This record gives sequence, C-alpha cells and structure tokens, in this order.
Amino acid sequence: MSTVARPASSPTAPALPAPDRPRLGWRVRFAALSLIWGFSFLLIKVGTDGFAPFQVTLGRLVFGTAVLALAMAVKRERLPRGARTWAHLTVAAFFLNALPFSLFAYAELTIPSTLAGICNATSPLWGMALSLVALSEDRPTRVRVAGLGLGFLGVLTVLGAWQGFSGLDATGTALALLASLSYPVGWIHVRRTLAGTGHSHLSLTGAQLLLATAQLAVVTPLFTTFPTHLPLLPLLAVVALGALGTGVAMLLQYGIVAEVGPTTAQMVTYFIPVIATAAGVALLGESLRWSTPVGAVIVLAGAALTQVKPRSHT
Repeated sequence: MSTVARPASSPTAPALPAPDRPRLGWRVRFAALSLIWGFSFLLIKVGTDGFAPFQVTLGRLVFGTAVLALAMAVKRERLPRGARTWAHLTVAAFFLNALPFSLFAYAELTIPSTLAGICNATSPLWGMALSLVALSEDRPTRVRVAGLGLGFLGVLTVLGAWQGFSGLDATGTALALLASLSYPVGWIHVRRTLAGTGHSHLSLTGAQLLLATAQLAVVTPLFTTFPTHLPLLPLLAVVALGALGTGVAMLLQYGIVAEVGPTTAQMVTYFIPVIATAAGVALLGESLRWSTPVGAVIVLAGAALTQVKPRSHT
C-alpha cells in the first residue's frame, strides 16, 4: 500500500542519505511494514463502521502527518522550498494520498477488506502499463508484457468473470481498482518532476502528507457533517491507520529503501494482499471464495514479472 513519493526508485533520483545504523535488522522492519500495510485494509473497514469515508481519510492523514512532523523535528529536517516543488507535491499528494485513501475508504463500504487488499496488488500492473507510455526508459519486453497479461487475467479470476461478476459490488470494486491505478499515476509524476531536486525523501514525504491533509480538510466538511459521538473502536482504528499505517510505515519504508534499495523494499507489495486476506477472514469473518486466493496468486505472479528488468548488453 505504497503511499508516498519514491523518487529514489528512479535511476535519476538523488541518492538517499546514509541512515544511522538501526537497532532492528531490515528484515524485521520489512516484516513489520508488511503487517502494518496488510492490516490497513482491516482498519479502514473498522473505521468506516463509525465514520464517513472522507472522515476516515482525513483522520488518517492528520495522524500520519503528525508522525512525519515529529520525525522531521527530531532529524531537524526542513520542508522543501520553491513554488514549483510545492506545486508538483500538490499533485503528488492528490494521486498518492488524498485520492486513493478516499477511494479505498468508499470502496470498503460495499466490498470486503480482503478484496480491497487484492485490488491494491494490481498497482504494479497499472504502473507497468502506464510507464510504457509515459516513461521512455521503460521499454516493453516479452516477459513484462506477459506479466501484464497474466496479472489482469488474475484480476478477472478474483472477480469471477466467468460467472458474470456475480456476488460482487461493481461500484466498490471499481473504486478499489481506481485507487490502485492512482498510485502509479502519482509515482510517474514524481519521477518526472521531483527526482533530482536535492530534497530529502523525508522532507518531500512530510510536505506531501501535509498537502494531502489540507486537501481533505477542505473537502470533508463539504460532504460530511461532524459526528455527534466518537465510537471508540472506529476511532482507535483511524488513529492506528494514520499513526502506524501512514506515518510509521513511511519511516520504515524510508529506512529500508536507504539500507537495501528500492527493489527489495518494493517486495512488500507481494505480502500485503496475503496479510489483508488473512486478517479479513480471521478477524472480520469475511467469506472467501476459491477464486479469490487463486486469482491473487496469479495477480502477484504477473506483477512480479512486470518488475523484471531487461538484461543490459555490454
């Protein structure tokens, strides 16, 4: 459930500063990140039981921004400067945070968290398809095109296409797929506009979340009314979703990317739907058809193939 700008994954991005030696090994932090993002879909479902989707998203961004602000204060990082940088960050905040967070929250009003987590795994597929058009350095190969086709075959399997998509809410599923599409749109924008700016990843991420919070702060009062009471369990879910699923998760990802590189860090994508499915079934009692896990495996296999880089010929 990648949610922030990742210019470090671009060959033209500035190198991340060497972090201090962490007390926990990167594998432990990788496992923690997988669990946090995997459980995020359960937390969204619980949060929307007590609050409107826009309110869940706004709360998530507020608490996530607070964690990033604290981290920036500890590291004495400053927000980036320059009107052009802030303009590009505004676009990134919309496509990487405000829009997908809101779409997933609305989607989970009518679809199970397990399906939302699997839809999130299609993001690399959308990203590969878009990058072929938008990024000249990403040239198609037979393996990557095969992965794209295999991945979308997996999506059709998850949705039960041979049964006419019966038993699924079409609107909720479409919103979840649009949310997963929004991420690569944001990544491509960041890669083309913010790579090489000289700002640290933490600084860009903090500014991005701040802008996304401002966007939701404007939108939420227009479409919702302030709740008359604050149910405890949904409130705790929103706090955890923001502080852990957004703020702490971003810090974990930042450290992992800096230590072992973006390729290894991005492998977390393949663990998220597994954890989301297990959490939804075990803790929320969501039903699971055979086509869901089978289709999810096909989606992940296709997504993995789309990430295979062509061999360089020397």
